[in-house]
Amino acid sequence: MAVHLNHTIVQVRDKSESATFVAELLGVEAPTVFGPFLVVELGNGVSLDFMDDDDPVHSQHYAFLVSETEFDQILGRIQDRQLPYWADPGRRRAGEHNTDDGGRGVYWEEPSGHFLEIITRPYGG
Repeated sequence: MAVHLNHTIVQVRDKSESATFVAELLGVEAPTVFGPFLVVELGNGVSLDFMDDDDPVHSQHYAFLVSETEFDQILGRIQDRQLPYWADPGRRRAGEHNTDDGGRGVYWEEPSGHFLEIITRPYGG
């Protein structure tokens, strides 16, 4: 049997704000409630399960593999909201996207400080 990631819990300050933000920017269905979580379903059967946390949020990195068309749409939504974004994880190339591995990529933050990334090609190929 192959092993597949099914879901991960994303601890945030405000699950409604963060889950809605991520779903809207990625262009996926609105979050659904499952117990204490707001669940954002991704196209490959993996979900991000957002949970409120009163403790300080420790920033995590979440990278999403998208098509060229989806990249343009997501970047357009980032730009429409005038969100800061970068071509690199060190945040040195503001307002740019990268062309690593023959694709395109960009980084930005969600409201609790998690660092999000979209790429059109997996790393290394």
